Amino acid sequence: MVAPVNNNASGAAGSSNDVQGNGAMSNLFTTLLVAQIKNQDPLSPADPSAFVNQLTQLSQMEALQKLASQGSGSAASLQSLQMLGLGAQVGSTVQARVERLKLDKDAVQTSFSLQSAAKDTTLVLTGRDGQEQRIALGSHAAGETSYALDPAKLGITPGDYSVRIETDTKESAALEIVTELSRVKLDGSGQVVLALGAFADVEPAAITQFRGRATNPSH
Repeated sequence: MVAPVNNNASGAAGSSNDVQGNGAMSNLFTTLLVAQIKNQDPLSPADPSAFVNQLTQLSQMEALQKLASQGSGSAASLQSLQMLGLGAQVGSTVQARVERLKLDKDAVQTSFSLQSAAKDTTLVLTGRDGQEQRIALGSHAAGETSYALDPAKLGITPGDYSVRIETDTKESAALEIVTELSRVKLDGSGQVVLALGAFADVEPAAITQFRGRATNPSH
């Protein structure tokens, strides 16, 4: 920002790496600017417009730093509100898009929507070893279709599978599951993650429906 003009100014510039915060940056800039003015060549003074440009650059940099700080604070506040809002839904039934499923013996209700009718629809499960298990779902009209995926009945080995829907029309349809929202947590990078029972972990954007809590029958 300001070119050092002597050894003293250079020493001050070298310490700028340790300066944090807008106020400290302003103080450092002022120190460097005064040093530059004091040590300029009287016979060849610096152009005053150069100082104005430097002050303008500092002002712009501080404004950007302030905006970034405000943006970080707003993001943290929004994340906290999101955690509180989603946390209040724990125990509710939700419908969400998934790309992976953790399957054991428990059945899971799935759903998918087709844009056009298909004569052959297949649910493809791919294990971590790359082996595929293909489950024929038959023909389906356009619109939403529900399917109960029962690993025990189908003889599916417990494990972690990537999932996709294939059709004879080459349509790509997302698989959704309907289950309980069991937990809201933060991952290692600080992002909100939703645990859908023991079946999957998804981001909030994967939720397509909140179906509410089951009501207890009156006695």
